[in-house]
Amino acid sequence: MIFKRMLGAFGVGGPSVDTVLSTPRVQPGGALHGEVRIKGGDFDAEIEYVALGLVARAESERGEGEHVGLLEFHHATVSGPFSLRTGQDRVIPFQIPVPWEAPISEIGGQHLHGMALGVRTELAIAAAVDKGDLDPLVVEPLPSQEAVLRAFSQLGFHFKSADLEMGHIRGVHQQLPFYQEIEFYPPPAYSGRINEVELTFVTNPGGIDIILEADKRSGGYSHGGDVYAHWQTDHHGAPHRDWAAEINGWLAGLAQGGHGAFQSGHHDPYGHHDPYAHGGHGGYGGHHGDHHHGGHHGGHHGGGPGWGTVAAAGAAGVVGGFVAGEIVEEIFEGDDEGDDD
Repeated sequence: MIFKRMLGAFGVGGPSVDTVLSTPRVQPGGALHGEVRIKGGDFDAEIEYVALGLVARAESERGEGEHVGLLEFHHATVSGPFSLRTGQDRVIPFQIPVPWEAPISEIGGQHLHGMALGVRTELAIAAAVDKGDLDPLVVEPLPSQEAVLRAFSQLGFHFKSADLEMGHIRGVHQQLPFYQEIEFYPPPAYSGRINEVELTFVTNPGGIDIILEADKRSGGYSHGGDVYAHWQTDHHGAPHRDWAAEINGWLAGLAQGGHGAFQSGHHDPYGHHDPYAHGGHGGYGGHHGDHHHGGHHGGHHGGGPGWGTVAAAGAAGVVGGFVAGEIVEEIFEGDDEGDDD
C-alpha cells in the first residue's frame, strides 16, 4: 500500500513522501515492515526526524455526550536528523513492533464494521511538523483469539459491530488507554433473554484475558442488567480448548439464573467496565501457573439448553453475510489536527 502527497506544512515545492507497507496485515505482538520514501522538493531541507504512528478511532463518554477522536496508540521514530537536497531521493526502511493489545480489524478477510486503523507518517523540518496522510492497517487475530471467535460462530452468534472504548477494565493489566469491544447478536436460543454479548481481548506476550459482557433482558426470571465472565489462558493452550462448550456453559448458567456469571450494572462516565465487582474467574495454564481472581469459574462445561446444530464454520463465519465496514481511508477522511488525540 502506498500513499503519496506533497507535505503541505512546508509550502509549495516541499518534499513529498511515499510510505510503503510490505506487511499491511499484521497480528498483535508482531512487527510492521516497510519503508518511507522521501523525495526532495525545490529547496534543500534539514530533516529533524521521521516518525510513524499507529492510530485508531476511539470513543469516550464525556459529560452527557459521546466523543469520537483519532488516537495514536504507538509511536516510533524511524530516522533522526539528515539533510535532504533539492530533488534528492531518500529511502528509510523500518520495522516497528505492533502492541500486543492492538485491536483486531479484520477476521477471515472481512473488515470489522466500526474499526478504523492506520499508519501515520510524521516528518519534521525546522520545527514544522507534517503528519501526512494515513495508510490503512489491518490487524488479524492471533490463533489464541481466533479460537474464541470461532466458538462464537459455531454457537450461532452474529457479528454486530466493533469499537474502541477509552478506559481500563478493572482487575486486568492494560498497556493501552482503550479496550476493544466486539459485539454480537445472540443465537435464537437466547434471543429472548439476552440483547447482545460483547467480547474483549486484553493480550500480552504470555497469554490473554477474555472478558465477556452479556446484556440481559429484563423478564420473569431476571431483572436484566449486565453480567460478566472472565477467562485467562496462555497462547499455546487457548487454541486447544473447547471454547464453544465453555461459553455455552456460562450462558446456560446465566439463563438459568445460576452462578455462571457475575451481576454488575456499573459503568463509570467513561464506559470503564467493572467486571470484578463480585470477583472474576479463570486462570493461566501451562508455565504461568494459576492466577485466580476468586469466585466460581463461569466457563464450566455445564448443561443448559441446547444450541441446535453446531455450524462447522471457521472464524470468518462470525462476520460472514454482513456488509463490510467503511474503507479506512473513507473513515479517516476529514481528520485534521483539530481532532482530539
